[in-house]
Parts: sequence; structure tokens; C-alpha cells
Amino acid sequence: MIVTVTANPSLDRTVQVRKLVRGGLNRASSIRVDPGGKGINVARALALHGVAVRAVVAAGGIEGEQLVALLAGISVDVVRVPAVGPVRINMSVVEPDATVTKFNEPGALLDARDARALADAVLRLADGAGWVVIAGSLPPGVDSTYYAGLVRALRAFGVPVAVDTSGPALREAVRAGPELVKPNLRELEEIVGHSITTIGDAAAASDELRELGAGTVLASLGADGALLRGHDGDGYAEAPVTAQNAVGAGDALLAGYLSEGCGGLPALVTAVAWGAAAASLPGSAMPQPHDLRPDLVRVDSRMPWDRRLQRDP
Repeated sequence: MIVTVTANPSLDRTVQVRKLVRGGLNRASSIRVDPGGKGINVARALALHGVAVRAVVAAGGIEGEQLVALLAGISVDVVRVPAVGPVRINMSVVEPDATVTKFNEPGALLDARDARALADAVLRLADGAGWVVIAGSLPPGVDSTYYAGLVRALRAFGVPVAVDTSGPALREAVRAGPELVKPNLRELEEIVGHSITTIGDAAAASDELRELGAGTVLASLGADGALLRGHDGDGYAEAPVTAQNAVGAGDALLAGYLSEGCGGLPALVTAVAWGAAAASLPGSAMPQPHDLRPDLVRVDSRMPWDRRLQRDP
């Protein structure tokens, strides 16, 4: 069983337009709504591949009810922790060339009582879990050390923890010593404080995360694939992508890695196959088994240090 934690879930509304006209009238050619938030996306991807998963979410309001209903429709086991405010709604406007313009709400205030209830629910469910995945942004009202506290508590239970967040919450959580951290390129740059232009730069930044406390770093590099640094091994992998919408691709990548259960280069290949498939799907859809092409993943245990990144994380 894998347990995912989403403190700031969302309803993700994806609108396709023929051309985005700033300040003008834009007519949608298609619309879809998906349950969202990084932890929820990881749970969705795992459930579609038959991996036992339970999603713990803080979800309030009518929007929270809709979120739970959407997850139930794809057989995700949801543990809903009531919250005072409604679930946020995020919008992605997608143009024909796959350019995505995003509008993300900050989320509703999560007060101290609700934050404690969420942590208590996670700790109750963690016993015997193969992994606990702490993923996504923190909602307003929650201190940046919240995820770090969860990591420490889970480690005391002997449960392996994967973290995927950003900003101060990422730095604090890494210092707590999670087994796995999944940053993207921008998050790596936030940690090291400078731009990253090559695979070698990304590997060096990943090593800095390990020095801060991460056991293994799985860095998603968008169109440039992903790299692995740490206890699980070192390697780089990429796959061709016909991108429709990259929203959620990094979450699918993390889910694919965890689905293998063993880590290392075989898990990296699976991760990249899942991430590439997600980027090729509309909206924030997660890939199903028939969407995967692991045979197209190119893996290299030797890092192509000097290769320049396309800057599309």
C-alpha cells in the first residue's frame, strides 16, 4: 500500500483554445475537469495500474465533495479530512502548440485544527505502508515546517517517505531526511540559488539536495527526461514526447518510479515512460497501461554532463 498526502488539493479545469487572445474574447474548443494536486495525481496514476493506494486529502466545501466523487469514479480509495474552506480550482488554458497558461488559486485556509487532523490521519494509515508520498503546495495558514514534521514522525515509524513540493517547504522537508525527493528544474534552481543549464548542473544540484538530507533525488527535467542520484543508483533517461499538456507529468513520473518498488535504473525507465505518456495526454490525465512505451525510453548510467537543457521542466 502506498499512501499519498495532499494538503492543498484542487479541481483542475483544462480549457483548449485555438488561440489565446490577451484582453479579448476566447472561446473554448474543449473543456475537462480532473481531480488535482500532486499527491492526488500520484494516487490516480498508481490506481490506474492496479497499485494499492490510499489518498489522504484535506477537502472542504461542495468542491471537496466533487473532488472525492471524481476520485471514487476511478477507484481511488480516499480518506477525506474535512477543512473549513473549499477546494481550490486551477485552470490551464492550452493552445494548439501545447503552450499552457495556468491560473492557480492559492487554496483555502487550513487552520491549526484541520492541519493536526490531516497529520493524525496520515500517521494512522502509515502503519505497514510501503511508501508515504507527501506532495504539493501548502495551503494558506500552514507553516513551511509542516511537511518536515510529518517526515520526521513517519521516519520514527520506519516508513519510507517521498517528498515533492517547492520553496521553503521543500528545503525544510529535505532537512528532515526523506528517502526520496522529486524536484523539477525550477525547484532545483530554488534550492541552489542559480540557473541550471546542463545535465551536469542538474546532477550537481541534486547532490546538494542529498547533502541537505535527501536519500535519493529523482529530478524531472521535462522534455529532457529525468535523472536519478543517490542510494537507489545514478542514471539518466529520456523518451520522445508529443506533448499535449505537461501538467501532472512529473507526478506520473514519481508514481511510475514508486510502482516498481525496487528503485534503480529499471524504476527510472518506468518513471520516464509514465511521465512521457502523461505529457502526451490531454488535461491532467494520468496514463493507463496501454499509454506506456517503455521501449522508447533511452537510459544511460553515465551522465551526459555537458548536454544543454531545453528549459522546459
